[in-house]
Amino acid sequence: MAVKVILFRRVAAEKANALKPLLLELRSLALAQPGYISGETLMSADDPEEYIVISSWASEDDWNAWLNNDSRRSVQSRIDNLLGTRTMYQVYFNA
Repeated sequence: MAVKVILFRRVAAEKANALKPLLLELRSLALAQPGYISGETLMSADDPEEYIVISSWASEDDWNAWLNNDSRRSVQSRIDNLLGTRTMYQVYFNA
């Protein structure tokens, strides 16, 4: 069953430019992963420090394989270090 994963990040304005290439690196890696369908990054219109990524995967197993991928973990660690906090995420199924 397909899933959507929503990732939540708070990005201080002075760090936004440093975050963008890391997000592009993650997206490039994800494109090669089995089960990856699509992804988009959005910034809140009301709070420019609030970012979400909506990622679509063919199955929860595909998402979990990506979640545990060493290359993803490495980039994600750099993102979390930049932000000073862990990225939060939630997995959703179609109702």
